Amino acid sequence: LCSSPHLDSLLITTDAANAASRRVAGKCGFVHIADIDNDGIPTKVFRRSLVASRLKIMPVREEKMEYMDLLLIGDESVEMIMKYLDRGNLYAGSVDGKVVAVIVSTEEPDGIVEIKNLAVAPDFRRKSIGRMMLRHIEEICPGRKIIVGTGETPSTLRFYESCGYRRSYVVPDFFTDNYPYPITEEGMVLGDMIYLSKNQAVD
Repeated sequence: LCSSPHLDSLLITTDAANAASRRVAGKCGFVHIADIDNDGIPTKVFRRSLVASRLKIMPVREEKMEYMDLLLIGDESVEMIMKYLDRGNLYAGSVDGKVVAVIVSTEEPDGIVEIKNLAVAPDFRRKSIGRMMLRHIEEICPGRKIIVGTGETPSTLRFYESCGYRRSYVVPDFFTDNYPYPITEEGMVLGDMIYLSKNQAVD
């Protein structure tokens, strides 16, 4: 059944009070996606993406412009992308030989790593691809503080917060000051840049 080409994820549930089961789910690659009421019993729902298990992430050191179509999903301005692409570390994620995601990180003062761009092709969203791209940066930058700036889009903020990032500070009017046209997401015009951060503990 798990080898079926039509099966792209597995779901499991655990009693919300069962911390041991939650830890096992996490170790097995399941991600918490929802809390539900199961006949009066608080229950947590976890998902493991089978598509994401086939994801291969590779660094891109040359011909970065070839990934512009995907980069423009994460940042609508070529001019803004060019400000960080050259100095940034670009990684491409592919599934079955097809590039479906990109992420760009930069080295900032005080050892901080900043995520400048994270984009997943539309057909591959909600399959834990973005989460795995983000985790890749965390794994190659152990013990480092990682920050990411994004608009006020509720779903994007929820995504980063579900990955352990916490709101840090706001850059007022970033989008209106730096883009020549309104940036609209989920029916709202973006104004402020919301920064979130994650301090990774050293084992």
